[in-house]
Amino acid sequence: MAAGGVLALVAVAACGSGSAGTRDGFHPVKQTDGTLTVWVDSTRLAAAKLYKARHPSVKMDIVTYDGDANGSTYLRTKVSLFNRTRHGWPDVVFSSQNNETSWAAEAGFTAPLDKGLIPKSTLAGWAKGANDPCTVDGTLYCLRNDLAQTVLWYNADLMTEWGYQVPRTWEEYEALGEKVAAEHPGYLIGSAGDAFTPEIYLWAGKCGANHITGPKAVTVDTGGANCRRMAGLLDTLLKNRTFSSSSVFSSDFDKYAADKILMMPGPSWYGGSLFQGSFRTPAHRIAVAPMPQWSGDSRPSVGNVGGGTWLLSAHSAHLKAATAFLTWVTTSDDYQGKKAPGYPAYAPAASTWLAQQASSGYYANDITRPLRTAANQVWPGWGYGQFSQEAIWAATVTPELTAGKSVVSALPAWERAIVNYARADGYEVNR
Repeated sequence: MAAGGVLALVAVAACGSGSAGTRDGFHPVKQTDGTLTVWVDSTRLAAAKLYKARHPSVKMDIVTYDGDANGSTYLRTKVSLFNRTRHGWPDVVFSSQNNETSWAAEAGFTAPLDKGLIPKSTLAGWAKGANDPCTVDGTLYCLRNDLAQTVLWYNADLMTEWGYQVPRTWEEYEALGEKVAAEHPGYLIGSAGDAFTPEIYLWAGKCGANHITGPKAVTVDTGGANCRRMAGLLDTLLKNRTFSSSSVFSSDFDKYAADKILMMPGPSWYGGSLFQGSFRTPAHRIAVAPMPQWSGDSRPSVGNVGGGTWLLSAHSAHLKAATAFLTWVTTSDDYQGKKAPGYPAYAPAASTWLAQQASSGYYANDITRPLRTAANQVWPGWGYGQFSQEAIWAATVTPELTAGKSVVSALPAWERAIVNYARADGYEVNR
């Protein structure tokens, strides 16, 4: 990348120690030579080690932490401590969460990346909407590592053997579920047993449950038509048992259901993590198709389940080295294209990653087009608030389903819970 923006900021910092990054403006601290401190989770440890090996002149201290997995808030707690003691901030951090900027920018932790640090030509390489979770009041405060766009995974052998067509619409999908229940009882076309169920189905179906409209504003409406019809579809398929109510990560699912999957809507990482990994599905069986869409909807939409972000500290005294690492770890083919476990958010690296997947010989079709298309179809009406939708769903809807209630009947309670969680985090809620 061009270093001009970094050098300009460093020159500003040389005039004095400055102050920490703020929402109102970025004033770098005095720049010095020294060790670059990078925090990563265990999965991204390989990326940091690879960078260190490829750049031996860069002094690095690589620290592993939980990556804020499952919304642990470890990073936020530590930043709060560092802000009080005025030292200890890492230079660069990876987070498995897409909502870190909902607090980090306000806390003055993250540096604005699009104000001279990273060229616009580089930033233009991310998939459409990929960096939306990183943008606060029009300023970019992090970079998206990977995407988790949803697609339709299916068993190509069984679809051919049973003479079924891959559904293109949700109506066709539901009808096929009814047919499978009658003709092949015990086989599955989906699962509603995980806390990210709303991110696969309700998000893809344009349910207005989680529309983040500002840094501290959210619109919540789970009673709309889009929410109710997707909830109704889930109810139909749970009732006829073509949907599992168990987590796809549970030992029970692995033992009793993994070989009974006909179809499974899910994120891009299902291919490697579930089918090749946990389920050990033999090669040449699993194929990928676009997510179904509601009939008559001219704007295809998909959900998103996961991903991750990289943040650069506004307190870094090593901006040039930190920005160089941040750029490499999010865009390099050496890591993102050839070694990253998930679909890269940076489009050129995604092309290399897809070629690697296609050349593996594992899949029954070419997965390139459906995954690449879906990467640009994540519905923007579902945002990344400070509160966790997965935690809310698990605490509110999952117990209702376990008790035999329907998803449709749980929608009002889900809305009330979202509103309560959002207000507790200081959000203005519109309904």
